Amino acid sequence: GSLMTAIADRLTRVRICSYDELTPELGVAALVLGEQVAVFRLSDGRVFAVSNTCPFSGAAVMSRGITGSRGEEPTITSPVYKQVFSLVDGRCLDTVDKAPVPGHGPDLAVHTVSVDDGQVTIDLTGPA
Repeated sequence: GSLMTAIADRLTRVRICSYDELTPELGVAALVLGEQVAVFRLSDGRVFAVSNTCPFSGAAVMSRGITGSRGEEPTITSPVYKQVFSLVDGRCLDTVDKAPVPGHGPDLAVHTVSVDDGQVTIDLTGPA
């Protein structure tokens, strides 16, 4: 109905790369509409995307982070101060007793990723 149309009108899909270009457990950084995004393909085939900027150092380094898991939840560890974040919802699971840099909360922004015909795309919803 009309609701689905309204949502679709605001959806922007940006192609990042082909799925085969992603190495399992290694991140890549992409510039998506002016924002740096870190994209990860896990060994189980799932793909996640989060902000590339580490909230605790302010550096664009998350794509160089180390993938892992806490229980069933896939995680990414910042290469700077080793904070651990959920790849599912971006929340910081371990602050390592540090505070985020001013202007940042402790969590990472998360972007919806899909793989269609072997192409990895990020869905960016525009302003409501």
